[in-house]
Amino acid sequence: MKELSVKNVDAIEGQKMNRNGKEFTIKPVIPAEEVSKCRVNFVEVEPGHSAFSYHYHEVNEEVFYIISGVGIVRTINGDVTVKAGDAITFPTGEKGSHVIRNGSETEKLVYIDFDTASTAEVVHFPDMKKVMVTGPYSKGMYDEE
Repeated sequence: MKELSVKNVDAIEGQKMNRNGKEFTIKPVIPAEEVSKCRVNFVEVEPGHSAFSYHYHEVNEEVFYIISGVGIVRTINGDVTVKAGDAITFPTGEKGSHVIRNGSETEKLVYIDFDTASTAEVVHFPDMKKVMVTGPYSKGMYDEE
């Protein structure tokens, strides 16, 4: 981060995302070009949708803090229901596998996604049998064998 800032979820313009039929909105608290140690985004997920795909990280840890709505988090140990006021942590490695979906048929799910921000990262997508590798000079998605 380059400077102190205060952000409000309602005041940030969001970027609509569509990944493999999963629709959600990202509202960056810390712009990507300013990230050095942590990444923070507000995430909004409409009813019937998920954010991202089921995955785990080898390097970066994540924490979700639920602002409003109900989320169903798929984990390696089964589904976990989270609601406003809950925080859920995802360690690195397969034990931290996760994806969150909106658990309501009518209410938007809104949460804060806090991540560590290593410049080199390996992300596994077990359902797709893919692995994504990113670094300061490269990015790619590969078949996992």
